[in-house]
Amino acid sequence: MLACLGCEWRLKANDEASDNMNISIERYDRIESLYLTTGDYSALLKMNKTYPMQTRTLIEDVLRIGQVNDPEINAIFLRFFSDSTLQQMINDVQEQFADMTDLEKDLSNAFRRLKEELPSMEIPQVYAQIGSFDQSVIVGQRMLGISLDKYLGADYPFYIEHYTKDQRQMMTRDMIVPDCIGFYILSLFPVQESESELNQQERSFHMGKIQWIVNQVMGNDIFSNDRVSRINQYMKNHKGVSVEQLLRNTNYSEIHG
Repeated sequence: MLACLGCEWRLKANDEASDNMNISIERYDRIESLYLTTGDYSALLKMNKTYPMQTRTLIEDVLRIGQVNDPEINAIFLRFFSDSTLQQMINDVQEQFADMTDLEKDLSNAFRRLKEELPSMEIPQVYAQIGSFDQSVIVGQRMLGISLDKYLGADYPFYIEHYTKDQRQMMTRDMIVPDCIGFYILSLFPVQESESELNQQERSFHMGKIQWIVNQVMGNDIFSNDRVSRINQYMKNHKGVSVEQLLRNTNYSEIHG
């Protein structure tokens, strides 16, 4: 982790709503874990009745094993996670993330700072889930889902076999909050899809803007690259530019000339 570059983060005065904003992580992963390790029917009922959107997202969009209304989906779901590697992973997740109060505190602080710069932003409902080593953070329907299976540590055995060293450095508990902030900003200010060379530059630049904002929100230089450095210098030289203006209006040519 590099030292902060000393970027000026123009915080507005906290208002009462901001001061009282605390994020609680819904432990959907615990209900999911109970069903996947024991087949407990009451856990399945709770998944479907208390967390219907989370369950649909998990089955259809994360695991992609079928439709949630398929009569056979429960059996398919159980069979999918019967693999010994996934069963071990489920146990490891519950052990490593038995307590997530530190993450709740850090998420609350990070989203509070972000909302000071983006006042119209809605705070998402945050929950934890267990996937299959595919996706890290899922955003949609005013919800933000953290796949804990992607944050078991750089030395986790499955990661060592399937991911590069650089990738594994990003698969740690410390990256959960930065990833949540980054993916949530991206959901609010998505990259425009195009195959043109210019737009590829703009897309890369857009991700650099988001990384720069994450650095400011976290108070650490988590992302360090040429894009972020250029944006940092631009914002130091243009103190009147807000974060929203940076995201909406500042383009590649303004930074690179």
